[in-house]
Amino acid sequence: MSDRTLNLDDKLYQYVLDHSIREHPAQKALRDATRSHPYAGMQISPEQGQFMGLLIKLMGARRTIEVGVFTGYSALAVALALPDDGKLLACDISNEYTQIGQPFWEQAQVRHKIDLQLRPALETLDARLATGEAGQYDFAFIDADKTSYDGYYERCLQLLRRGGLIAIDNTLWSGKVATHDTSADTVALQALNIKLHQDDRVDLSLLPIGDGLTLARKR
Repeated sequence: MSDRTLNLDDKLYQYVLDHSIREHPAQKALRDATRSHPYAGMQISPEQGQFMGLLIKLMGARRTIEVGVFTGYSALAVALALPDDGKLLACDISNEYTQIGQPFWEQAQVRHKIDLQLRPALETLDARLATGEAGQYDFAFIDADKTSYDGYYERCLQLLRRGGLIAIDNTLWSGKVATHDTSADTVALQALNIKLHQDDRVDLSLLPIGDGLTLARKR
């Protein structure tokens, strides 16, 4: 037994991958295609993608949101977990990055589930609120520019139904949130973590998965 989360060295982490990960061939191919990208570290880990897919299935989610697509691995993980008529509203500003993932969405036969919107995510989310979609989504994943996280969170919270779930990435920020680092990203994440801890609109859990994953369930 242990009263705190176990630290993973490389050997134990590989054991986790070997005894848990069940990737679609398109997922592995997309990870391989992203490996040499200058910003490859922005991609979520396979165990986080699989965990998110499990959450989607447990919830029976049908309408989902992603803020920050990068090369599309997390979108692929969510789309694979959705039913055939499920939809993912995928928000990003980079055609260059998202183009990398689209052939793999096609390969996995989930491209029809993904509504990719290439403009600032706040504009996309505000537009959906303006057309009356508040309370119509089941799940949201936030993984984009950290200084805008609070704005994404507030809009996703409005778009989610009661019982819907928001997953927020990078909330441990390589440990910097527990330091006196004064960079804008760290300060924004520290402020958001404090806000979430005190937010009685949600049920909360901050998990040491990947770079920190916060789950907030709308009450």
